[in-house]
Amino acid sequence: MEFKILGKENDIALIITDEIIIKDAQSALDLIATVQYETDCDKIIIYKSCVTEDFFILSTGIAGEILQKFINYRKKIAIVGDYSRYTSKPLKDFIYESNKGNSIYFVTSLEEALLKLDSAQ
Repeated sequence: MEFKILGKENDIALIITDEIIIKDAQSALDLIATVQYETDCDKIIIYKSCVTEDFFILSTGIAGEILQKFINYRKKIAIVGDYSRYTSKPLKDFIYESNKGNSIYFVTSLEEALLKLDSAQ
């Protein structure tokens, strides 16, 4: 796993890897700790391909457990990917509501992730 530091304040860590690194709440905590230690960034950009597919099946409860860790530790995250293939109304509502907040974003491009996280307080 590599990191690229981005953002106006150099406070955004882009995660560069081909592996699925967010699988459950513990792996999310491990990522938060690693990013904090390695980069001192409070904002994270990760590609959807690095998140377990079970995350997007809301009935598993994994999404809530994982995102609660980011909120508890006051980290902001943008997950970059194509969400158009998902037809679940609850998932679409979840993504919509998350994007209205200021901690968790589901975006389609790196540029959009940077815009959201640079403007997040």
